[in-house]
Amino acid sequence: MTKIGLEIHSQLTNLESKLFCSCKANYREFEPNTNICPVCMGLPGSLPRLNQKAVEKATMIAMALNCSTPEKIVFFRKNYFYPDLPKNFQITQLNIYGDTSIGGSGILMVGEKKIRITRIQLEEDPGRLIYEGSSEKNQITLVDYNRAGTPLVEIVTEPDFENPKEVRTFLNILSDLLENLGVSDPSLEGAMRADANVSIEDGNKVEIKNIGSFHDLEKAVHFEITRQQSLHSRNIPIIQETRHWDDKRKITISSRSKEEDLDYRYFLEGDIPWVRIGNEVKEKLKSEMPESISSKKQRYVSKYNIPSQVADVLSSDKFYSDLFEEAHTQENAKEIANIITTDLMGLVDTREKRESSKLTPSHLKAIADSIQSGKIARNSAKNALYEIVRTGKSLSDIMSNLDLGNLSDESELSKIIESVISEEPQAVEQAKSNPQTINYLVGKVMQKTKGKADPKLTLDLLKKKI
Repeated sequence: MTKIGLEIHSQLTNLESKLFCSCKANYREFEPNTNICPVCMGLPGSLPRLNQKAVEKATMIAMALNCSTPEKIVFFRKNYFYPDLPKNFQITQLNIYGDTSIGGSGILMVGEKKIRITRIQLEEDPGRLIYEGSSEKNQITLVDYNRAGTPLVEIVTEPDFENPKEVRTFLNILSDLLENLGVSDPSLEGAMRADANVSIEDGNKVEIKNIGSFHDLEKAVHFEITRQQSLHSRNIPIIQETRHWDDKRKITISSRSKEEDLDYRYFLEGDIPWVRIGNEVKEKLKSEMPESISSKKQRYVSKYNIPSQVADVLSSDKFYSDLFEEAHTQENAKEIANIITTDLMGLVDTREKRESSKLTPSHLKAIADSIQSGKIARNSAKNALYEIVRTGKSLSDIMSNLDLGNLSDESELSKIIESVISEEPQAVEQAKSNPQTINYLVGKVMQKTKGKADPKLTLDLLKKKI
């Protein structure tokens, strides 16, 4: 039997400041070691001051994951010595005096399977180690403390995963959930990271760290399962340890023996008092939480008759669902969903492309309305969408400049259809006995008109002439 548990670290990227000081939470825009202060560097005499918004956002995450939320939370010092930890301890949480972390036991569904959440901790992120050098012999290690103190939630699961695919699916679902809540942008570098604990046949667990992406985590777990199975088959003991993922060689390598809680010498953080989170605060936060992804999907299907698969894709990505919410009406909702999932997702498939896109909800509405009214064919609409994303010009300007208007003049279209009929006698004969093959002729008309022919009118005229 294989057991896999996860420790997911997600930064609260949408906050303005760090967890215990006023330095910027968005450290990525700064030169190395410039987004720091005496508090996040742990200089003598400095005192931490807890970020209230971080507590609120972390509580929202706990509620969204169906976790219990204690009335009081407390912070501890986790002592260890590492170059990226400027204070030589990390301010975090630990359930020594009962459930005092930001979230207790919870559940997240992966299909029909329940994945149990053990706890959620609110803590500060350490700094970053940067390795430079062409080889191990001349490699140097640099430290950037800009990230130190960034608000972070650690989400710990029970070992409920049985294979790497379940792990990857869970992380995708969790990533979408956090983005939908508006607490984190998982697409940012380092914003969401995960370590895995793997064991087989009820043996010792091995922790895998230093994994850069969900894709690599899936590979690392698969390799570690295979490695442990090989050792087990040869009666070689599996050591409880921490292993790192070597991205170049695609293997896990031994790093150190696995620490226990006692090794970290936890003790209460004396500079931060116990924090009470009353029911009135929780009710307020619950009322401010956005609609869940599952609720959105159900609404899209039931209210707008959007296919379930399309609704699933649309609701799970906040960028696209926000566009849809602002652009749609009852009449054009299905058309806008189709444009987003069929065409737009291919045009803005990276963070950089989304940020540079000039598309607005009003653009989307104009395209959908023009398709439904017959002013523009779908193929032409796709070309127009590309230009709008690139330039931000209005649909009417682009239709005029690129001559994308729908060809719906019956006499002009009839001439083109007659030309196609004369060029495709075999297809015409087949269409007489098998009406479905008439679509081939419609396609030929579309080719000749560069996608501008009105599809419905084209089909009607073809049926009459055949």
